[in-house]
Amino acid sequence: MKIIVTSIFVQDQEKALKFYSETLGFVKKHDVPTGEFRWITLVSPENQGGTELLLEPNNHPAAKEYQKKIYAEGIPATMFGVEDVHKEYERLLELGVKFTMEPTKMGELTLAVFDDTCGNLIQIIQN
Repeated sequence: MKIIVTSIFVQDQEKALKFYSETLGFVKKHDVPTGEFRWITLVSPENQGGTELLLEPNNHPAAKEYQKKIYAEGIPATMFGVEDVHKEYERLLELGVKFTMEPTKMGELTLAVFDDTCGNLIQIIQN
């Protein structure tokens, strides 16, 4: 068994697609109309056959409440691995990304947290 798709709730699919592809650099794999919304998945450019990230609309009240509460508590919705967290931090800062936590060493890990502009905090981590 393996993970093939994981999802993240977003307030606006089009805005999220732009942020996750143009700012973060993920590659769009699927963009299929599904009625009112779309099935939009992205993959890492380094592993285009790997796990897909689904930009899931948060139109369900439970999804909105979940997203709102974890954001308010400062809990990242997901985590992405990077080779150099300091370099990625600087790159994203130059693109106007707002961080809630600068690169911070925690044991053997270095991590940072930013706002994805779509209702989520995202953690990047260097192991």
